[in-house]
Amino acid sequence: MVPAPPKCDLAVPVTDRDHGQGSVNAPVTIVEYGDYECPYCAKAYPIIKQIQRNLGDQLRFVFRNFPQNTVHEHAAVAAQAAEAAAAQGKFWEMHDLLYEHKDDLADFDPVQFALKLGLEVYKFQADLATERYARRVREDFEGGLQSHIKCTPTLFINGSRYIGEFEYGSLLRAVERASREESP
Repeated sequence: MVPAPPKCDLAVPVTDRDHGQGSVNAPVTIVEYGDYECPYCAKAYPIIKQIQRNLGDQLRFVFRNFPQNTVHEHAAVAAQAAEAAAAQGKFWEMHDLLYEHKDDLADFDPVQFALKLGLEVYKFQADLATERYARRVREDFEGGLQSHIKCTPTLFINGSRYIGEFEYGSLLRAVERASREESP
């Protein structure tokens, strides 16, 4: 007997702990496990932004860290910088800045990004120096492993793994299909 393939659904449900944009009551939630240095995540970033703009409060977007440290040496530090920015209420601003400057991460200076966002730099540096945000990034990563993630970006739409092209039309159709399935 051939063993069943591993379950590919989202193993860790979305909670208040997650970084989310959009209404918690939205009929569709996309969860992305991403890596700030991943070129495929960088290509998916504007597509997801466009879908968010077009669907408005019909979509909730959640981002979780899944840095591929063996391939992207700056991804973990970038993820920790996003988490440290979150402590000052600027997760999404740092998230966007990191993706918009993905090609600059080889020379990444988290403090320069923090200054650009108007963060309190000493607190930001102190937060990065602790294990707290590295632990948070590891927790996201481990949740991704529970969902059998091997690469980024990996998306889940209403808890089901998205299998398809990372282009606007395909992703939008999958989101619209999920929205119809959620409608009574």
